Amino acid sequence: MEPVLIVGAGIVGLTLGQALKQKNIPFEIYERDATPDARGQGWAITLHWALEYMMDMLPEETLVRIQDVQVDPDIARSDSGNFLFINLETGEPRFKIPPNLRWRVNREKMRRALLHGIEDHVHWDRRVVGLNLPEANKVQLILADETTVTGRIVVGVEGSRSKIRQVLRPDAYNNVPLSVGFTGVAVDLTPQQIKPLREMDPLLFQGCYPRTGAFFWFSMLETPQGNGTAGTDKERYRAQICMSWPINGPEDEVAATDEGRLANMKRRAQGFVPFLQEAVERIPAETPVTEIKLGDWECLPWNNYEGRVTLAGDAAHAMTMYRGEAANHGLLDAYHLMEAIEKVYGGVASPQVAIDEFEKEMRVRTSRAVQLSRQACYDAHDWTRLDETSAILTKRAIAGE
Repeated sequence: MEPVLIVGAGIVGLTLGQALKQKNIPFEIYERDATPDARGQGWAITLHWALEYMMDMLPEETLVRIQDVQVDPDIARSDSGNFLFINLETGEPRFKIPPNLRWRVNREKMRRALLHGIEDHVHWDRRVVGLNLPEANKVQLILADETTVTGRIVVGVEGSRSKIRQVLRPDAYNNVPLSVGFTGVAVDLTPQQIKPLREMDPLLFQGCYPRTGAFFWFSMLETPQGNGTAGTDKERYRAQICMSWPINGPEDEVAATDEGRLANMKRRAQGFVPFLQEAVERIPAETPVTEIKLGDWECLPWNNYEGRVTLAGDAAHAMTMYRGEAANHGLLDAYHLMEAIEKVYGGVASPQVAIDEFEKEMRVRTSRAVQLSRQACYDAHDWTRLDETSAILTKRAIAGE
């Protein structure tokens, strides 16, 4: 049988690969990065309502490996699942977002966990530049070295700047930018430095500064138990600190240098409650500061060429991170795509019927999710719009609330 060709070895692509392996369906994954460690895979993500689907898709051994890369396994054992939203000026919680079962995991380590057992199916340094449709029931990927590989179905799952999306929607493949700037850092902290942050919440919290609309995000990345420094005189925690703000003019655009970006974060933290202002002030001068260009893409229709080419994850529905749902929707895509592909390879449905059905469900579900996440982004920066009905505060759920 011709294999499923998965473009992108991120979390969703690897999860789909693992799921297809469980179904004995042939697959190959093509990734533009030269190695698994070629670039960081972001900071950390929260898995919540997608967990039940992961547990159906993945072998027990892989699930255990993912559990082991939670940013704080000790807290995870008794986690209440609260998402605090605070007033950054006073430090007082304004809302507790309804709880879910959640795993907060290091994205890069989760990627390594998902690679285990399917390493031979992942082809690194193989950048996809185009598609061929040579004959019925076949599709070819064109690689940067001008070679081709042939399969039965192509799945573009290579992120929000997907080449496969560009091929399928050449007229409208770009993300729609949002007028919000966003930068973040990963920083090491001593037990004393992190204590007031963890007293607010041991895993993560977020908030808004009412005077300016600046948004702040804190999340654990590593504990001393996880990085091997526990019990030493160099005991350290690693945390993620992000800030975002409305872009109202040229002065709000993100700076071109790390130094300029960090200076902006420290300037915008002026007036925060002291322990948060200090957390930003103490970020070392040489720290790399990552910009994330905020934008989204609403899962527009595309031609799937009789079910031979489709999209999933951020390639199909890019959304902002303010509801923490992008990865969860991507994992649910993988689950439904596994079901569709199983029908095709089992002779139960044609590729056209199975993939059309998959795309219909995904498009309805994620168009709503993209809109909610966009609204959550804007709500996060306007204290006057924050109430129990705000998109950033309502419960995370598959259909959105």
